[in-house]
Amino acid sequence: MKVFNTKILGTGSYLPEKILTNDDIAKRVDTNHQWIVERTGIHTRRIGDPAKDETPSGMAARAAVKALEAANLTPNDIDFIIFSTTLPDMFFPNTACVLQQKLGITNMCGAIDINAACTGWTYAVPMADAMIKTGMYKNILVVGSEMTSSFNNWDDRNTCILFGDGAGAVILGRAAENEDSRIYTTTLSADSTKKDHLFLAAGGAAKKVTAEVLANNEQWVSMNGQEVFKSAVKTMASLSEKVVAESEKTMSDVDWFIPHQANLRIIEAVGNRFNFPLEKVVINVDKYANTSSATVPIALDEAIRDGRIKRGDNVLIAAFGAGLTSGAIFLKY
Repeated sequence: MKVFNTKILGTGSYLPEKILTNDDIAKRVDTNHQWIVERTGIHTRRIGDPAKDETPSGMAARAAVKALEAANLTPNDIDFIIFSTTLPDMFFPNTACVLQQKLGITNMCGAIDINAACTGWTYAVPMADAMIKTGMYKNILVVGSEMTSSFNNWDDRNTCILFGDGAGAVILGRAAENEDSRIYTTTLSADSTKKDHLFLAAGGAAKKVTAEVLANNEQWVSMNGQEVFKSAVKTMASLSEKVVAESEKTMSDVDWFIPHQANLRIIEAVGNRFNFPLEKVVINVDKYANTSSATVPIALDEAIRDGRIKRGDNVLIAAFGAGLTSGAIFLKY
């Protein structure tokens, strides 16, 4: 069986128009700009407006159009859609099908949603990679699009400062035989013993949204910040080292590191674990906060478009999220 290498053909991203500053949040809860920056590195975040179709599917469509243009492809060139989102437009049909319709795709390609929280896009890439390597599909649209403002408790200063909305899209396809673009190694993990450190209790089949749920504020995200911080640093560092080693390379071979953009202090701690220079880390958490599974594809798109990441560069990606899920990818762009 012929095995194909997987190449990033094009990327795109979209951020909502509305900017919410730390000072804006301080008008509602007991906090201030300096307190937020010292603990998270976040200055601003974007907030989606459903009236402007800045929902997961709407933002994804805008990002995907940019990715299609970058890849010089048409919508019907897409063979499969993998859509990562933590809270979809609706529970069914899946948001990937909504996106297919918004892009005008008429070839009836397969379309699925996945939910691994903030690690979702990083989970989706190995799935797409396997499909491309085996020849099952040629061009796969992999999206991370999140409207975290829809489950963010704006009266809880410990969580409301952390999240923002946005979308990132990447089209993965076959590399030509004379190209060296490829995904070297990927790894995925989950530690369910820590599932209660980051969760949204209500809204699913186990606990419907009722008057009692609303009275108890169970419709919002809940987080044990200290435990999530420790787990994030440990897992992202260890999985990053694992994929680089399994690719028979060293950290000195890494040109760029794109970590999940949850908190600048986490990013700095991960880099310190393997003495990775901060100037080679792609960081935008200060502008957009934590856009969940959209953080990595947004950062990847920005770094490619501004010229930091160039063809032939080795890119290391790591993420973590509720579950607690985690994953890492090492690739040659």
